Amino acid sequence: MTASPCPVTSATRRSVLLAFAAAKPDAYVDEPWQGTVVCKVVGKMFVIFGSDDSPSMSVSCGPDAVEWRARYPSSVAVAPYVGRYGWNSVLLDGHVPLEELRELIDASYERVVAKLPKSKRPSSSR
Repeated sequence: MTASPCPVTSATRRSVLLAFAAAKPDAYVDEPWQGTVVCKVVGKMFVIFGSDDSPSMSVSCGPDAVEWRARYPSSVAVAPYVGRYGWNSVLLDGHVPLEELRELIDASYERVVAKLPKSKRPSSSR
């Protein structure tokens, strides 16, 4: 009899993605609001993580924001407050594959870094 794989919980998925985002060049973790963890680069947010009670993340999707909401309508929605700037909120409920979540973080990071003055960009992005 083979053991069934352990399901990855939303909180575990959040922890994995937070570590992934924090490992980006010059990225750091901040907690500007209680229970909300933000990854920033040079003071600019590139991913916002909801609390362990409500595992989700918000990322800058730019022009692809509508496409992501159409692709995963039960898990992706316009992010509160920053949605008008192309940010989506993504539930970490397992419907969006982990690799695609990493791609969203990568794209959000790159989008934010591209808007920084060249002198402030992480050295690996120059």
